[in-house]
Amino acid sequence: CSVDNRVTRVAWLNRSSILYAGNDKWCLDPRVVLLANTKTQYSIQIQDVDVYDEGPYTCSVQTDNHPKTSRVHLIVQVSPKITEISSDISINEGGNVSLTCIATGRPDPTITWRHISPKAVGFVSEDEYLEITGITREQSGEYECSASNDVAAPVVQRVKVTVNYPPYISDAKSTGVPVGQKGILLCEASAVPSADFQWYKDDKRLAEGQKGLKVENKAFFSRLTFFNVSEQDYGNYTCVASNQLGNTNASMILYGE
Repeated sequence: CSVDNRVTRVAWLNRSSILYAGNDKWCLDPRVVLLANTKTQYSIQIQDVDVYDEGPYTCSVQTDNHPKTSRVHLIVQVSPKITEISSDISINEGGNVSLTCIATGRPDPTITWRHISPKAVGFVSEDEYLEITGITREQSGEYECSASNDVAAPVVQRVKVTVNYPPYISDAKSTGVPVGQKGILLCEASAVPSADFQWYKDDKRLAEGQKGLKVENKAFFSRLTFFNVSEQDYGNYTCVASNQLGNTNASMILYGE
């Protein structure tokens, strides 16, 4: 607060509360200190500013003629902070998903949701809430909530959405192998959770460790290997892929030259 030599008394007020009158401190807050009381300047400092410090401050001076006041409004800015966000979720394909992201800050932060996916374009929601109805397997993955205002860099947090769906066999080809050679039948299937695989020849299930055979089951495929193909090995084979949501099968033939 700039003053001149006509001023006889000075005071700082916060709303109607006196902070300082001259050199005398009237408030109990240790964060408020007197910086200068000279013929040209009357200044106070508020240390470690809090949101509750926001509001009008008045410099009141007494001159020979009459009192004068000068007012300044303190605006307190606060970096964005995400205070609440949905937990990771697992849902069956076709279900509905609701994600929530609550953030604080001054000014109020802008909240956006986006899908972390190579195919995703822009925001999926420019709001605290993200609603997905009839979710598809392509919509699985991580969703990022961003809270931003102009006070500091945006803060981001992610939620993982797992979409469960029944198995789908994407590749199952018949194979021709001469007698005495090594033969492989491959069954590829995508599913969440990962599929369990079983192999059948005609109606008979093939067991792991059966002589001359090897079954390798991985997350997305099963491989049936014949180490030394015989005439008896030729025929129709069925691969069955299943998880708790359903099952599917595909037939293929191991044939000779």
